[in-house]
Amino acid sequence: MALKTTLNYSSNFNPQKRNRKHIKFLVFHYTGMKGETAAEKRLTNTKSQVSSHYLIKKNGEIITLVPNLYIAWHAGKSIWKNYKYLNKNSIGIEITNPGHSFVYKEFSKSQILSLIKLSMLLMKKYNINYKNILGHSDIAPDRKKDPGEKFPWEYLSKKKIGFWHKLKKDSLQRVRNLKIQNNEKKIFFQNLSKIGYSIKFQKNLNSNKTKFLKNITKAFQRRFRPEIVNGKIDQECLLISQNLVNKYIIGSCSLIY
Repeated sequence: MALKTTLNYSSNFNPQKRNRKHIKFLVFHYTGMKGETAAEKRLTNTKSQVSSHYLIKKNGEIITLVPNLYIAWHAGKSIWKNYKYLNKNSIGIEITNPGHSFVYKEFSKSQILSLIKLSMLLMKKYNINYKNILGHSDIAPDRKKDPGEKFPWEYLSKKKIGFWHKLKKDSLQRVRNLKIQNNEKKIFFQNLSKIGYSIKFQKNLNSNKTKFLKNITKAFQRRFRPEIVNGKIDQECLLISQNLVNKYIIGSCSLIY
């Protein structure tokens, strides 16, 4: 399947090619800038020290910034399962959106359609498991919020791009905001660890443990419970986390391998 893209190569990448077998993940981002032109300039500016493999504009245009077999600088300090610094194992896709720092908007239909086409092409080409489709906030929850709670993860999961729980909304709403016990909080974070989130607090990297765990909870909510992102663990969050573990960990043995 061919996909038309516009070339605007960035020089922000590692010069040595990687083995195609090292590509395990797709990581989705939003640009977090007011304008598309400014975002594209930043991703190609040598002084910015950031890049991605692709940029998807509001009209659906796909810009190729870095060839797939080179390591772009999009993930930064990141962890998922036993993978660290995911730049070397991922393809990064930026989607233009002002993000939380400005006026966070819904992603356009054209953007999502292009993202689906591009993701399917890359998943097939590099044999990427649909469960290895991640957001920047999944792999760096203490630093990042993108692509955020307006990103259509549930819809994409129906296309086998990413994964989602199988719980009905009415049953979830009945337990929303219901408090959980301390032992249930422990189970919740154990579930997140099984899914792939890094819950290990590191003093030299993270601000404080309470804030760190709250940010991880927010990242989980942005991905799997976008209606309320408050960092508070309730019965709904616990139920979703357990369903994900039952379906994607216990049910299929592994999310990655």
